Amino acid sequence: MDSSSPACVSFIGIVDFTEDANWVYCSESVYDLLGYEPHELIGTSSLNLVHPDEFSEVKELHYTTISQDQAAVLAYLRMRHKDAYKGYILCGISRTVCQNVLVGSVSFAAPGPKAMHNASTAQEVKIITPTAKDLEFRRWNDPNPMPPCPIPPSRSGSPTRDRDYRRDRARAITFDPLPEQSIRTALILDRFSVNCGILYCSNDSLLSTTTCMGRSFFDFVLRKDEDLVRSWIDVIKGWGVNERGQPSDGGFGFGKFTVLVNGRDSSIRHPDPVPSRHRNGSHAHSSHSHADPHSHSHSRTRDARAHHYPTSSGPGHRDRENGRENGRERERDRDRDRERGMMRPPRTTRPENELIVDAIFSAHSDGLMVILRKSSS
Repeated sequence: MDSSSPACVSFIGIVDFTEDANWVYCSESVYDLLGYEPHELIGTSSLNLVHPDEFSEVKELHYTTISQDQAAVLAYLRMRHKDAYKGYILCGISRTVCQNVLVGSVSFAAPGPKAMHNASTAQEVKIITPTAKDLEFRRWNDPNPMPPCPIPPSRSGSPTRDRDYRRDRARAITFDPLPEQSIRTALILDRFSVNCGILYCSNDSLLSTTTCMGRSFFDFVLRKDEDLVRSWIDVIKGWGVNERGQPSDGGFGFGKFTVLVNGRDSSIRHPDPVPSRHRNGSHAHSSHSHADPHSHSHSRTRDARAHHYPTSSGPGHRDRENGRENGRERERDRDRDRERGMMRPPRTTRPENELIVDAIFSAHSDGLMVILRKSSS
């Protein structure tokens, strides 16, 4: 790899569901990889950058990804650099369907540990450029992790290949309009800050864009899950470093945690719980005993009071007897339910503000991407 190579630089890209796959968003690192400023690409077709020999297959791949509602899939293909002298660059393209857009990244692809790691964490890998076969990586017990992606037979709008496309590019490949797919939300986070501020939110399906934009990502993570999610993000950041120590892409990580839809102030750090040796226990009791020579007599007095029960049949006695009887009755009811196979676990309700999500984490040169989907479990 020479000194002028992009060295695994990657940028985050979002395209729409149209046949042209128009750019909706590009992060700043697109300039380092392809020589374009983001505003030069937004609103234009991403397929304009595809190598002519691969155009037909990439367009079909665009349709397949959406129609099959895919997530965390990777493809290797060539994309055109703005500088004609640099020609076409072999890139790794990641894609995930997020309701009405495709979100993912474009990174410089080169054989080596980085490419193997990216391929091993992806859900599926597609080799389009023939020379990219060197990047193929097979996982244990997986005879073919790169199968073709057949279109479901129920769909009649599959792209039609034009045999003479290379000679007559004017003849377009067409397919039926595509519906919105599964409800996922994509967040782009500031990877260079501790609080991972939210820079972009793709829709309002799970979090309100007006509520979350500009705030810390951890404002929307349940406090008990915060340390775990922070550890995941630290790992993803560690993966997203190239051979020169520069921020780059780094494969996919998958996790499950609880989102706070309305958010909270994560900058308020609650004190850690008091260690057990400092709580009311044997250590504290023994210290008190040395300080107060009369503590044993006080302790004996408290013990005597604690074990003194009234023997009369007054109101307190009747209440205890009624409580015992009610407890025995409930136990008998449970025994009958068990015998009939009717025992049910107690119902638990989750606050409306809390939502368990499945998440995909990935690192890129100028940001972190988190894709959220309401968990089915």
